[in-house]
Amino acid sequence: MLQIKNISAQVEGKDILKGVSLEISPGEVTAIMGPNGSGKSTLAYAVMGSPIYKVENTKTRIKLDGKDITGLGPEERSKRGLFLANQHPVAIPGLKVNSFLWQLSKKDGKAVELPEFRKQLKKWTKVLGLKEELLERSLNDGFSGGEKKKLEILQMLVLKPKYTILDEIDSGLDVDALKKIALAVAKVVKEEKMGVAVITHYSRILKYLRPDRVVVMKGGVIAARGGEELVERIEDQGYEN
Repeated sequence: MLQIKNISAQVEGKDILKGVSLEISPGEVTAIMGPNGSGKSTLAYAVMGSPIYKVENTKTRIKLDGKDITGLGPEERSKRGLFLANQHPVAIPGLKVNSFLWQLSKKDGKAVELPEFRKQLKKWTKVLGLKEELLERSLNDGFSGGEKKKLEILQMLVLKPKYTILDEIDSGLDVDALKKIALAVAKVVKEEKMGVAVITHYSRILKYLRPDRVVVMKGGVIAARGGEELVERIEDQGYEN
């Protein structure tokens, strides 16, 4: 279980998160919803250990399967099984996608046989509707917004982390791309018992990636908790009510 206890975070001296507590269970999907500026993305990056956010370490505790990772950097958190699919992935000219993914696939310095890896990669690109020729290009360099989002999910499929945070992975996607990404994530949740937190403004991705629980953030705190019925209320009444 990924346990987030009383997390408070600042950016440039401004309080963004104000004591947020949340649990992400293996094999379950938690939807984190809320209006712009409510602290959703800050929560994602603070949990991942981004140095941009100053976290109140005296009260905050982040535990991954019972082990405290509060003081660890992003790389160490990643090694322990935490993955963040970015809302705005960066481009790295000169780093080929297939080489990058091959390195990601190695566990404890070991990797599956290259022919088997290529076979898996071909299967996953087909599932996501991602053009195979993109694997020969530099990471995210010149990619469309949808291609970048699909590549984030492809990285997740290669890594198979214990817990994944999807930071508005649905923004800017057309209906077909959204469905492919959501169904791919749902499949991994079921097969690998991965715990997923999906951050979103809207309910459309949740029609395919059915959440086990829903939390609503406003003003840096959790304002409401519930099940799928909470998504329906938001659709009908908005966040103000």
